[in-house]
Amino acid sequence: MGEHDLTAVMAAQMDRHLVFPLLEFLQERQLYKDEEILEAKIRLLNGTNMVDYAMDIHKSLHGTDDVPTDMVKRRADVVARLRSLEEAAAPLVAFLQNPQLVQELRPDKQYNIHMLQERFQIGPDQIEALYQYAKFQFECGNYSGAADYLYQYRALCTNSERSVSALWGKLAAEILMQNWDVALEELNRLKEIIDSKNFSSPLNQLQNRIWLMHWSLFIFFNHENGRNGIIDLFFQDRYLNAIQTNAHHLLRYLATAVVVNKRRRNMLKELIKVIQQEQHCYKDPITEFLECLYVNYDFDGAQKKLMECEQVILNDPFLGKRIAEGNFVTVPLRDEFLENARLFIFETYCRIHRCIDIGMLSEKLNMTYDEAELWIMNLVKSSKLDARIDSVSGTLIMTTNHVDVHEQIIESLKNLNARTYMLAKNIVEPAQAAQQAAR
Repeated sequence: MGEHDLTAVMAAQMDRHLVFPLLEFLQERQLYKDEEILEAKIRLLNGTNMVDYAMDIHKSLHGTDDVPTDMVKRRADVVARLRSLEEAAAPLVAFLQNPQLVQELRPDKQYNIHMLQERFQIGPDQIEALYQYAKFQFECGNYSGAADYLYQYRALCTNSERSVSALWGKLAAEILMQNWDVALEELNRLKEIIDSKNFSSPLNQLQNRIWLMHWSLFIFFNHENGRNGIIDLFFQDRYLNAIQTNAHHLLRYLATAVVVNKRRRNMLKELIKVIQQEQHCYKDPITEFLECLYVNYDFDGAQKKLMECEQVILNDPFLGKRIAEGNFVTVPLRDEFLENARLFIFETYCRIHRCIDIGMLSEKLNMTYDEAELWIMNLVKSSKLDARIDSVSGTLIMTTNHVDVHEQIIESLKNLNARTYMLAKNIVEPAQAAQQAAR
């Protein structure tokens, strides 16, 4: 059942709190035994302060109302620690909860710190206590409170590493609260910091980019403009290099986004090239479908892989999102993927045949004859296909079109301007930084 399940691989690159939605999805889909999922949840909860949740899971797993004494003791310790941190952060929290006092804060962090110290006797210890309190709130599962306190902490923090850590925490909290617009803003803010020249070591930069891409999947497959966002991010040279270095499995999500996004068909050629390069490291039905179709021109193989693609999408926590419509439950991305994939097969098949038997084509598309004929008729009517149907012979006759040489040149130069700009930027910025350092 879990042959193509990536949850274990994905979880290694995520905060443990972000893994819970993935396990909930697997439990709902019944891909694994209930006991296995509950045990995995217990192991995850051991590293958090959500003790009440852990107790509930323990009761469900063992069918009892009793809980181990170590859980009871752990709960008492968590409550005591929470009160201690609340008390330590209380002066600063009280200040931040007063709208009139908050208005006195300025963009200048040093001024704020000095003002808090002079007028309210709030120093570095209280600011550090706010961070610890926010972090503890997050570990307890209070994501709303944690997000607010981490935002306020970043306005006062002068330690760049701690500020980045707080931003990661706020991003996770916004994702878990499903605030997709705010989460996207935090994602872009974090990306800007990671991509800056001052960001620690190249190795650390690589790891942070990999984390960012994994966390971004929650946003991109839920935000209204997410399908463009994932293509824009993952195809950037630095991020594509990170995928090819140590996150090959992310090709599944990039490939899916390109297939379902009709406006970004121009990225298909680049995607196929990357899939070919990385086929020895990673492959699944989605990448294999594209390889069968565009590299091997194996239509039978593409049809078989397309059937497997449906199961992969249905069983993937990011791709298999279900929407209830009355008495029906649909998986929108599955439907879009199959529709566009059939169009890919059809277009490719038509490109190398002039007269096509509709019966044979219906088999390639995994449709009945009537479904295929109606589908092709709709394509012809919507002017997406330059062809005509011969109902007597049951064939589709393609009209031959010769692409103008000028159009070919324009198409090949489309991305040249952006690539030239990025190349120049990557050359000039390090040179400018070196000159400033020399001064």
